[in-house]
Amino acid sequence: MSITNTPTSNDACLSIVHSLMCHRQGGESESFSKRAIESLVKKLKEKKDELDSLITAITTNGAHPSKCVTIQRTLDGRLQVAGRKGFPHVIYARLWRWPDLHKNELKHVKYCQYAFDLKCDSVCVNPYHYERVVSPGIDLSGLTLTSSGPSSGLMVKDEYEYDGPSSLPSIEGGHSLQTIQHPPSTRAGPSEPFSSPALLPPSDAGNSASTSAFPGIAVGSNATSTWARTSSFTPNMPHHQNGHLQHHPPMPHPGHYWPEHSELAFQPPISNHPAPDYWCSIAYFEMDVQVGETFKVPSSCPIVTVDGYVDPSGGDRFCLGQLSNVHRTEAIERARLHIGKGVQLECKGEGDLWVRCLSDHAVFVQSYYLDREAGRAPGDAVHKIYPSAYIKVFDLRQCHRQMQQQAATAQAAAAAQAAAVAGNIPGPGSVGGIAPAISLSAAAGIGVDDLRRLCILRMSFVKGWGPDYPRQSIKETPCWIEIHLHRALQLLDEVLHTMPIADPQPLD
Repeated sequence: MSITNTPTSNDACLSIVHSLMCHRQGGESESFSKRAIESLVKKLKEKKDELDSLITAITTNGAHPSKCVTIQRTLDGRLQVAGRKGFPHVIYARLWRWPDLHKNELKHVKYCQYAFDLKCDSVCVNPYHYERVVSPGIDLSGLTLTSSGPSSGLMVKDEYEYDGPSSLPSIEGGHSLQTIQHPPSTRAGPSEPFSSPALLPPSDAGNSASTSAFPGIAVGSNATSTWARTSSFTPNMPHHQNGHLQHHPPMPHPGHYWPEHSELAFQPPISNHPAPDYWCSIAYFEMDVQVGETFKVPSSCPIVTVDGYVDPSGGDRFCLGQLSNVHRTEAIERARLHIGKGVQLECKGEGDLWVRCLSDHAVFVQSYYLDREAGRAPGDAVHKIYPSAYIKVFDLRQCHRQMQQQAATAQAAAAAQAAAVAGNIPGPGSVGGIAPAISLSAAAGIGVDDLRRLCILRMSFVKGWGPDYPRQSIKETPCWIEIHLHRALQLLDEVLHTMPIADPQPLD
């Protein structure tokens, strides 16, 4: 049965289980997920209206209203599946919505009549009758908000071995890390055909080009870790919905790093200007050196593959294996051999970006969109995307909002700073305006380059970086790419024309 042929309660249990399995989020093993779904479908087979409600809720990602889906409450309130016990509403919420869910993070919606907390004889396990909340003192996704740096014994696995689902860390317990895991779901995103070229060894000869440093911009929060401080996007919260387009409201975050906003189902284009001829450009780096020419992807190719093979690059494929570098070390050469099928980058809509990991090894992404997805401070985490995962990493509309907000903040702060220096704003004790001018300098120091960083993503192959790794910067990883998103840069140009900001000037 195909995913589009949604079953009903009149279909065989096997068909219903197969359909519901296609929507699981990938946090649990396939065998456990199948046992849990089979158990639930069998319990509901005599309650056809509730089974239909479950099918509707799961196959539409909660887009349509659905009734309570109930099972009998056990004496201790827990359900046993495949030798494991857990609260039933948590088990199925993890299965179909939030694979990293903590048992204390669920709150039922007002219209749920049999919610777990209501202590009825029956328990509602409809995942869309619960909302996720962050309880005080509980780390989101098992991750701490602060870090004092790497410590022995707490390093994320970083070896040249298959990095598939079997190597995923345990969701329960364990130490908190700043590398956020994005495991694959069983159901990948919208499928597009892609080729699998034969593996060929990369070439050796070389040339290289240097690249300038990419300094970070400090964010007004002491929770932002020291290794990567940068500006922010304002996306919403799908909770690792790898391959699914469903969105949920932003999760509360004590630092309020991200502005609240609402999204419309259908929105007009942000700009009437024609799309650029090339939707992105990709630069390849080894450590801190750019290797080869920047690769531009035409707008006629919305999907581009970046892989480690030696075929000629062109159109919708950027082959890193054929790029040479005379300064290449043995460690870099070894890492390049593991890039393999690499990643697919897909431009959707007006300029959103999705990533599909085709490699046998994870890729690591710096994405302010995913930072907010995880309820983190901007620039506070590196995101590990596992093989077969398909995930959104950039949202154009939210980036545009952040551009406007930061440009307006910088412009207003620069004007206020100038007024303070001129003495138009009384300083403490009427001594002058230098103190308020200094307090405004951080906001006024936002320049054009800082706003450009909102339009750039960075991704390393095989090796990670950050507090959980021996490498504290992406420029210490053996092979990585920098992706410039041209539609976002085009919108930034429009913002700067309507709201010009000067490059930051030091105080005299």
